Amino acid sequence: MFKSMRVTALAAALMAATSITAVAEVVYHRGNTADPETLDQHKTSTTYEAHILRDLYEGLVAYGADGQIIPGVASEWKVSDDGKTYTFMLRDDAKWSNGDPVVAGDFVFSLQRIMNPETGAKYANVLYPILNAEKVNKGEAKPEDLGVKALDDHTLEIALESPTPYFIDLLGHQTGLPVHPASVEKFGSDFVKAENIVTNGAFTLAEFVPNAHVKAVKNPHFHDADQVKIDTVFFYPTEDRGAALRRFQAGELHTNNDAPTEQVAFMRENLGDQFHVAPYLGTYYYALNHEDEVLKNPDVRQALSMAIDREFLADEIWGSTMVAGYSFVPPGIGNYGEPAYADYKDMSQIDREEKAIELLTNAGFGPDNPVELTINYNTSENHKNTAVAIADMWKPLGVNVKLINTDTKTHYAMLRDRQDFDVARAGWIGDYSDPQNFLFMVESDNDGFNYARYNNPEYDALMDEAAVTVDLEKRADILKKAEELFMRDLPFIPMMYYGSMNLVSDKMAGFEDNLLNIHPSRWMSISE
Repeated sequence: MFKSMRVTALAAALMAATSITAVAEVVYHRGNTADPETLDQHKTSTTYEAHILRDLYEGLVAYGADGQIIPGVASEWKVSDDGKTYTFMLRDDAKWSNGDPVVAGDFVFSLQRIMNPETGAKYANVLYPILNAEKVNKGEAKPEDLGVKALDDHTLEIALESPTPYFIDLLGHQTGLPVHPASVEKFGSDFVKAENIVTNGAFTLAEFVPNAHVKAVKNPHFHDADQVKIDTVFFYPTEDRGAALRRFQAGELHTNNDAPTEQVAFMRENLGDQFHVAPYLGTYYYALNHEDEVLKNPDVRQALSMAIDREFLADEIWGSTMVAGYSFVPPGIGNYGEPAYADYKDMSQIDREEKAIELLTNAGFGPDNPVELTINYNTSENHKNTAVAIADMWKPLGVNVKLINTDTKTHYAMLRDRQDFDVARAGWIGDYSDPQNFLFMVESDNDGFNYARYNNPEYDALMDEAAVTVDLEKRADILKKAEELFMRDLPFIPMMYYGSMNLVSDKMAGFEDNLLNIHPSRWMSISE
């Protein structure tokens, strides 16, 4: 009997311990727009991949809960008097998830890898301010010629082509995140698989089940692990915003990084403070294929742009979560001033439509000789409703539109792989608050983001001049001239400036609205 009591007591104790462990585990269920195309930080190109990668890795700098740059692996840094050399001092307690120390050589390896043309990094040109980066990426120099070197294990030096006022902000981008050299050398492109991956951020990858979830678990070797309150993060692809809202209301999601625009009124009434709308550094636009026989006519492009009622789109389609946009660079951006607005910004919509009809008539098009166009858009009720509305706005001009919908991954792969299209929906969220981060997209050699296939040597020359101009006011003037060319030639039709929408459970703490809409899980906590 005594033995039986001891067994019973032991079983009860084990059950209690198991219960305490289960209660103690904090699991964050996070909606995240779409499945990642890749978890290779050197091949990434989307914000929904960035959300995951910033949880898995830490760069020289990182983001605080408020979206501001803070020290990351680098505890401090100094800049030379000429602004061209950055020296980073790495923290002693930075480790990879397998226990290896994070050393300066890891960043040398990583930056050389993203610039190596064999890697095929579509976003490599973001790091072109680094000395010889462009030459390396174009195969004109060796990776070892890149202006990055380890002075010792805890000191990294980065030399730039010219002073770059946004360089520290730039390093916060996911392309600045390091890879674990030994893992890449051993597994090649398979280093991203859960069974192979080694990360240095607050979390490490446990599993990736396409169309289901990405599971990340707390990294005990992270230097600030004691302050990380989340044990497990599940990222769910939530392209269907309506379904995501229902999951949020059912308590299946703690947050979702978008919301169905057609239900804004419902969310404001029923979710209260759990529905977040905030200013966002981004532009919603349509890319126009400049190689198309019809669209290569600048008057046709201008007519299409003028006929779009942006106020209707922003207010009626997007429920005032967007703002009508008449420039590609959004207002309020740093190092710039007022953007270069379209010259028809202050015209009435009726006058715009009349002018658009005149332009198309002069170009030989109209109801008797209509323009036949397709609009490609990625899955979302918001994008569908926008495309339908624009098709109606273009109909009086003599433009017939066919709509083509694909999932997000397929849509952006089509654009990046330069497949055939006429008009395609896209959006750009600034990686750092500087106009260069928008205007660089349509430089002629930007294969990854110049969806329009725009090629204007004058534009490229202005961007090159701005890249070596130290004086911020003179640089802003040069970039303004580039944007004026952009608005004249219209590789993209800018239509709206983004506002971020987030669903945030009242159980969440540490979620702070910010201009970049960046919310690393390491700052979150959840109360039951």
